Amino acid sequence: MDGTTTVVVFDFDHTMIEDNSDTWVIEEITECLRQVPMNPRVISAIRKAHSLPRIISDANQFFIETILKQFGLFDCFTEIVTNRSIIEGGRLRIFPYHSSPHGCNLCPPNLCKGLVMEQIQASISEKGKIRMVYLGDGGGDFCPSLKLGEGDHVMPRKDFPLWKRICDNRSIIKAKVYEWSNGEELERILSQLIDTSTV
Repeated sequence: MDGTTTVVVFDFDHTMIEDNSDTWVIEEITECLRQVPMNPRVISAIRKAHSLPRIISDANQFFIETILKQFGLFDCFTEIVTNRSIIEGGRLRIFPYHSSPHGCNLCPPNLCKGLVMEQIQASISEKGKIRMVYLGDGGGDFCPSLKLGEGDHVMPRKDFPLWKRICDNRSIIKAKVYEWSNGEELERILSQLIDTSTV
């Protein structure tokens, strides 16, 4: 290794879990969050991502924290950036992460993942050389992918919106691209990226 710190950033829905947590909870409310569809190989990959792992997600704090605790993964993450939530009067209330306009036309008004990515990069770069690995699937994951530079890595889920946008705009992506389709591929590629400087 060259002394570089590898920082792994995960999206949540359709990346860490096999569904959209917001709609899944509504559809499966009788079972609540006890049987969330999370691939065991993704769990293994998360445990291996010991280098400052983070989550940036357009889901919400309550769902993410509850699911992570259910699988014993909450303490694996150094930071979770998502929409705030509180339980008030027996109801879950969700608030946007950004309370004021962020000025990005690639992202929804409640959360610009690219802006968050820049903040993470700035805070960690003070500690020395870093290598970012970003895993995602949705259209909202394109903006943070554009914030990655040479030497960084982006892992889009194949045949999902992020993968399609990267394929259509390959010339403006500076990071190395490693597509994945399932938990087994995610674990294999991420493990290689963490353990070595190149795949």
